[in-house]
Amino acid sequence: MQLNSEEDYNLSLSKFESMLKTNKVLFFDSEEFEEIILHYLDAGKTSLAKKALKLALEQHPKSTGLKLVQVEMLVYDDKLDLAEKLLNELYSIEPTNEEIYIQKANIFSKRDNHEKAVELLKTALKYTDDYADVYNLIGMEYLFMDNLELAKENFIKCLEEDPEDQAALYNVVYCFEFLDQNELAIAYLNTYIEKNPYSEIAWHQTGRLYYGLKKYEEAIRAFEYATLIDDEFLGAFMEKAKAFERLKKYDEAIESYNRTIELDEATSYALLRIGKCYEKLGKKVLALKYFNKTVHEDPLLDKGWIAITDFYVRQKNYQKALFFVNKALHIDNQNHLYWKRYATINRELNFFEEAEFGYRKAVEFGDYQLDTWLFWVGILQFLGEFETAIQTLLQASVYFPEEFEIEYRLAGLYFMLHDDKKAKFHLSNGLRLSFIDHSIIENLFPVIWARKSVQNSIQKSQNKK
Repeated sequence: MQLNSEEDYNLSLSKFESMLKTNKVLFFDSEEFEEIILHYLDAGKTSLAKKALKLALEQHPKSTGLKLVQVEMLVYDDKLDLAEKLLNELYSIEPTNEEIYIQKANIFSKRDNHEKAVELLKTALKYTDDYADVYNLIGMEYLFMDNLELAKENFIKCLEEDPEDQAALYNVVYCFEFLDQNELAIAYLNTYIEKNPYSEIAWHQTGRLYYGLKKYEEAIRAFEYATLIDDEFLGAFMEKAKAFERLKKYDEAIESYNRTIELDEATSYALLRIGKCYEKLGKKVLALKYFNKTVHEDPLLDKGWIAITDFYVRQKNYQKALFFVNKALHIDNQNHLYWKRYATINRELNFFEEAEFGYRKAVEFGDYQLDTWLFWVGILQFLGEFETAIQTLLQASVYFPEEFEIEYRLAGLYFMLHDDKKAKFHLSNGLRLSFIDHSIIENLFPVIWARKSVQNSIQKSQNKK
């Protein structure tokens, strides 16, 4: 009995489950059993699948189809030797059954022998009616071998057989992208779309590729086709919004982001981007409203707190900015992005002790950017902590060796501490690395700049040029 409809399928399932409850043994044909077992396997209900298989084999001990399902279950349980033994028995009975080769290939794949798996799958091609499935499996084996060209070739063959295979379409694009063949990917997708104009996946992937190439107008056109075909395609609306934002078309971007919120619950990402768009449009009240919604939606999203803090920093409202960065630190006090802002805001408010603490914490939690080190050292210098400033610069030089910004500052600080030997060494390094920037000494250490020995060093370095 062929299961022709969803109704037949559901009837078989409910009949089987009713049998389990009553302990009555009812008869099912082998194909019904296959459907029932595979249903339970797909649902992760292995104990029920095994019960069904046991009954199935009792009722149909010679069914090749059921024995192949048994092989699948043995492979699922990692009993590869037993599965292989059973397959060899089946092969002696039905040497032209493609499923035997597919399952053998699966076993070799599990053993990381992907070349042998491909060989067996190519044999399966001789006997199968489902070319698409086998080409797809060959493509996957080539992916495992990191042979992206051959993987791509087989996924394309799969799509020629079955244009509706969305997984294969995604895999083709993945291969093109991995091989850095984005233009070729677009050309392939355009050919595919000519034959399958209503494939929203193909339009969406084309848009993604155009976006990656910074061709935002073309990307938007592709995303619009995807959303016309499927007006609930959340990903396409999101990508379209991002492309509008890149083109500075903020009203259109907001409209698309809002569509994603209508389709699904509001995401912190969409709320944040809407806030950024309103800020670009000069609508500060609305921008702030959406930044607040962002942190309410996801208090752990650092981009939300940073957006509010930076918003107030741009308004030069440092007290408000400090209030929000402190709230953020209360939630996550190990976030270097928060600590850097805490330091910067306190520096603007002339709270130098707090600023120094903030930069120290930013570095402690992983901010090794050059400007962070230099701001920190600038505060230490202002506070008269020259020794600590030198130690900090030496620490920074591990991350930025041969950096003139560090060398000139070390020279100035060593001169301040009357360690002229080390000062001259670092001054010489600074002049060698970037003579043109020797004004750093003049700007940061005007007293040292006036020294005759410093002027002589600069003059000597200039004469060598």
